[in-house]
Order: sequence, then C-alpha cells, then structure tokens
Amino acid sequence: ILRQHATRRRLTIASVNQVGGHADLIFDGHSCIIGPDGSIMAAAKGWTEQLLVLDSDATRMGDVPDPLARADNHTLLYEALVLGVRDYCRKTGFRRVVIGLSGGIDSALTAVIAVRALGPKNVLGITMPGRYSTGHSVTDAQDLARLLGITCVEASIGPAHQGIGGTINQVFDTIDQRRLGESLPDVAEENLQSRLRGTLIMAISNRTGALVLTTGNKSELAVGYCTLYGDMNGGLAVLSDVPKTRVYSLSRWINANAERAGFDAPPIPENTITKPPSAELAPDQKDTDSLPEYAVLDEIVDRFVERRQSPGRIIDEAGFDADTVRRICRLIDRNEYKRRQMATGLKVTHVAFGSGRRVPIARGWHEDH
Repeated sequence: ILRQHATRRRLTIASVNQVGGHADLIFDGHSCIIGPDGSIMAAAKGWTEQLLVLDSDATRMGDVPDPLARADNHTLLYEALVLGVRDYCRKTGFRRVVIGLSGGIDSALTAVIAVRALGPKNVLGITMPGRYSTGHSVTDAQDLARLLGITCVEASIGPAHQGIGGTINQVFDTIDQRRLGESLPDVAEENLQSRLRGTLIMAISNRTGALVLTTGNKSELAVGYCTLYGDMNGGLAVLSDVPKTRVYSLSRWINANAERAGFDAPPIPENTITKPPSAELAPDQKDTDSLPEYAVLDEIVDRFVERRQSPGRIIDEAGFDADTVRRICRLIDRNEYKRRQMATGLKVTHVAFGSGRRVPIARGWHEDH
C-alpha cells in the first residue's frame, strides 16, 4: 500500500511504527522510508529501538533489503513473545519470573522465552509432581533447567493432596450420605491437584517477588482445558494466543536454530517434544482422551474464533466430523467465563481472547450449533 501511494504521488514516504510491548499488545518496529519510485530507501530493525536518519536528496534510489521479507513466521513469533515478556516485566517492575515446570512442551517453551527475555538468573523453575506424575516429567523438567541454566526446585504436592482430599471427602460424607466412602469425583480430583500447584507457585511468588508466568496455550484456553485458580494462576499468559500446533512447531524451530534463538545448544529436551501431551491429573491420562487431535482442534478454533465461521460452515468446508465441530464450538462458547478471569495474554494473532473477542458470559443466544 505504501509503495503504491509513493509511486502514485511521486513522494518519499516515511512509515514510523512503534516498537515494544504494552501489556497484551506488541509492536514490532520495522519502520521504513519508501522513495518516489516505490523502492525501500532505508529500513529500521525490528523488535528494538533505532534512530533512522536519511537525506532523501543525497540518497540514490534503489531497494534496501526488506527485513520483513527475509523473516520467517517462526522468527517473528519468537521475537514478539520475547519482547512481550521483557517489556511487560520491565514496565511493571518485575525483575524475576517463576514458572511451573511440568516436563511438558508448554512450560518448556515458556521457560525458553523467559530466559531469552530476562536471562537465566532471573528465571526460577519449580516442578510439583503429584501421585499421577510420571518419572520422565520430573527428569524432563530438570533436563530443561540444566540446558537453560536456571534454578529448578522440586516440591511434591502429594502430602497436601492427601490431606485436603481427605477433608473434602469428609464434607461430601456430611452433605450427601449416599456418597459415604466414595472418593472425589474425577473433575474435583483433577482440579484439586492443579489448584494445589497454583497455590504453591503463588506463595513462592509472594515470598520472592517474582512474577508467575502461566503456560496455557490458545487451544486449551479455547475449550476450557485449564483450571481456574490452578494452572491459570499468574500475572502474564505468555502462550495464550499461540495454538498448540504452533507451540510444537516453534519449539522444533528453536531447537533447530538454537544459535539464532540465542542459545549455544538446543534448549528443549527431545523427549519433551516427542512424548504425547498429558495433564497427568489421572492415571495414564492423555490430552486426546478429552480433545480431538490438536491439528483438528486448532483448525476449528481458527475458523470459529479468528475467521468467525459458523459451525455449519466449518463442517461443510473443513470436512470434520459434525459432532466434533459442534462440541468444540459449544466448549468455546461455554468457557468464556474462564477466559474472563485469565491473566493478561500476549496478542500474536488477528483475534486474541480478551481484548480481541468481546463476548458476553451470560447470554440467551448461541451460535448455530
């Protein structure tokens, strides 16, 4: 558009773009000056402040390489998230962050971004295994911490889980005699573990003054595959606008381009990338027990949320199972109340939850499901 205006009016045009993170919004910079012939006469760097000076009368016409044309999507996404974390912490007065390391891909990517933004000395990891945690979850978290050079502390939620779970069962026995001797319902049992972890990491935040970075991705937030006052606890949701499939592809890109990403060696353990994703809140649990494959889920979320397509149109155009599409769209609608209580998230797509999608929590109308 700017090239067209410059050539049509035979003018030199300066495009001045803000740079830096402002809460959920991230501005990339990449200011440029375009000559009367449509050529890029000068181009500023992206993701960093720069003073660009040009004497248009003394400058020969001819294209300067466009930095945006050379940058791939993974580079742009990575640099945006790093800048977003760095500026959010700088502008809110936080020097350190704390991250719950589960051994999974989301917390690993969040930790990588935090280390790049703030340095390893300012990132604290905490692994909080429970009764359903696998051995590789702890070792993967520890391997990640070692590769990143950050401190990682282990704190089991087992004793607290047993104690509070017993207390809750006593309450159930009192209010419903038919449930005498039964264990907690599945959802209550799973959410209790997540909330114990959320309580623990917030206590560490209070004691150390470190900002808690939540690790949930856009796919999980879309369908409510997260726990209020549990894994949603924190001050900044780094990946809240990054779909799960992009979490994987960005993690692979970082490992394949470690030096460009700011590391001497691949920082994410290979097992973290290749193992099946799981919340590990129940025996042998896998994400696909509750959700479709992430490639399918992310396509539905993209069409329903970002492109604002109806469930019927998604079924017709994408060819997905009709019941699956309708169920996912219902979940997206019904979980607005959770997203309304989530931490501020970094916006990196056209439509992010929060400021980018204003939907009433309580409403009498719904999409055509």
